[in-house]
Amino acid sequence: MMIATMSNLKHTPLHATHIRAGARMVDFGGWDMPVNYGSQIEEHHAVRKDAGMFDVSHMRVVDIHGAKVRDFLRYVLANNVDKVQTSGKALYSCMLRPEGGVIDDLIVYFFAEDYFRLVVNAGTADKDIAWLNEQNSAGDYGLTITPRPDMALIAVQGPNARTKVWQALPFIQAASESLKPFNAAFVDNDGAQWMIARTGYTGEDGFEIALPAHLVEVTWDALVAAGVHPAGLGARDTLRLEAGMNLYGQDMDETVSPLNAGLAWTVDLKSERDFIGKTALVKDGATAQVVGLILLDKGVLRAHQVVHTAHGAGEITSGTFSPTMQQSIAIARVPVGVALGDTVQVAIRDKQLDAKVVKLPFVRNGAVLATV
Repeated sequence: MMIATMSNLKHTPLHATHIRAGARMVDFGGWDMPVNYGSQIEEHHAVRKDAGMFDVSHMRVVDIHGAKVRDFLRYVLANNVDKVQTSGKALYSCMLRPEGGVIDDLIVYFFAEDYFRLVVNAGTADKDIAWLNEQNSAGDYGLTITPRPDMALIAVQGPNARTKVWQALPFIQAASESLKPFNAAFVDNDGAQWMIARTGYTGEDGFEIALPAHLVEVTWDALVAAGVHPAGLGARDTLRLEAGMNLYGQDMDETVSPLNAGLAWTVDLKSERDFIGKTALVKDGATAQVVGLILLDKGVLRAHQVVHTAHGAGEITSGTFSPTMQQSIAIARVPVGVALGDTVQVAIRDKQLDAKVVKLPFVRNGAVLATV
């Protein structure tokens, strides 16, 4: 993570808007970002029960153009872009080192045989783009790889998110009303191109909207006026953890195989296609598994706490107190032999506290799925 003083933190185009709203700001990977606007719990519940929105403009849109772009992405991504054949279709994937570790997890959008778009994480954006350029040159693909810092991103999430987006931005309704999950559409409005994607990082329905940065403040204000609740990084983290979604740099990184990070479903090992990291994944296989934990005793589960099982030790990678469930929950990497329903012990300070092993996710579309 980039170390930065308050004076040299990067700002999204909505920075002044957050300050005016009284947000508590924190250093997030070198970006000055809102952690909450008052009550993190209220922001969390707004997304689960109504509609909330996040400034995710620190994430980077990357456009890739060229005749060989599909061949290129077949090779650099662990998931298989041949799964996306309809314009606007999205795919979640990891990008791997040759040794099998995760460089980043990202979403790739297919728009044409000579045009794909990636959305990559903020803290890895520069590294990702350098890696993509390196592979483009090494493989002589002849692609144009264009980062888009001129684009801002707002994620509007919750059961009422789509309705309130259409209320605030009626010009996008026609193009986005029929979108299925993990699909996107372009909308042209007053000479500006917007991308509306039915994706998210909360376990709720909604849209992620990429739009020209100079329009983002007035758009944010319109969404607030339509009753969308601004939410910060704190709620974003509790929501994604309840949804069983990994956070790069915490649940996986360049030292962790996707097969050991609960991401085997995003890796295509069945096709003949070669991709960077495939040889290592086939050779090493899975040596651990990812499970959910619900604490049975009083306490709070946190990252890096040791999990003791009958099959050896594991570790919590993300933990929190769940506002939806009113229980302490965690994502943990544990030995392969651990089974759903097992009781394990978590080392919290000088105590060994019992926790139940459950299937992820904990919560999806407002409903609690994991119980003890």
